[in-house]
Amino acid sequence: MKSTLLKVSLIASAMVVSSSLLAADKGMIAIITPSHDNPFFKAEAEGAKAKALELGYTTLVASHDDDVNKQNQLIETAIARKAKAIVLDNAGADATVGPLEKAKAAGIPTFLIDREVNKTGIAVAQIVSNNYQGAQLGATKFAKLLNGKGEYVELLGKESDTNSGVRSQGYHDVLDDFADLKMVAQQSANWSQTEAFSRMETILQKHPNIVGVISGNDTMALGAEAALKSAGKTNVIVVGFDGSDYVRDSILKKSNIKATVLQPGWAQAQMAIEQADYYLKNGKAQKEEKQLMDCVLIDETNASKLKVFNLSE
Repeated sequence: MKSTLLKVSLIASAMVVSSSLLAADKGMIAIITPSHDNPFFKAEAEGAKAKALELGYTTLVASHDDDVNKQNQLIETAIARKAKAIVLDNAGADATVGPLEKAKAAGIPTFLIDREVNKTGIAVAQIVSNNYQGAQLGATKFAKLLNGKGEYVELLGKESDTNSGVRSQGYHDVLDDFADLKMVAQQSANWSQTEAFSRMETILQKHPNIVGVISGNDTMALGAEAALKSAGKTNVIVVGFDGSDYVRDSILKKSNIKATVLQPGWAQAQMAIEQADYYLKNGKAQKEEKQLMDCVLIDETNASKLKVFNLSE
């Protein structure tokens, strides 16, 4: 009996090893995002990796840190290592076109998330948040929190990033309709928390009476909040964009940050992997190239349901 049980156990073990090897045979997917210091990009990478492993692929996860040259080197590495597909949150709408064309020429399909490029037909999919719709949600909440009046500041993201301009346009298409709302400063902090802190310190010296800050992302919103607290300004309203857990905590603690806009980074990344898997199995795209996902306003009414850029029911 013991001999029989041992044989069964060995067969079961062999099956596990065999299925693991079979899974690895599906090949490697390269997952390239901006810096994981930003929790949104970290969530993208983790979401994509989890789905890829679930579907039986190995992964190469790397960050380009918004450095175009580094991004190009990482794409070259993916090509050299014969990646089955590349999932990319890119470092520049124009600068990324050439590297994507190289990947396509090498027979490697690319699936873009979060940020678009300024050309169609070179990526299989461009899955992005509806940044304009989301920005309008955030601006509407911001105006309501300020009762439609007062001086405010806007912190812009990286100016070469399409999302930065789209979000700013969405903000202003709402806020510019309020005659008693006056933007006294508009500066780029390049999506950075430390830069946002520094910018806000300088802005506050010149404009000490501001009542609000609207930010192109949550990381800059957190930097602005830190600068406001340092200056003893606890009543200045801050609204962000992304839907990070850190901002969720600020909202729940009733700190300066009162709202943010959730873009479903985790879901986008997993969708990109699923579409890559479909493409590799069927030799064609599962959906149209340009795909928009609507954003959701996060405030005190639903912040407790937010976790890792995903809103529970």
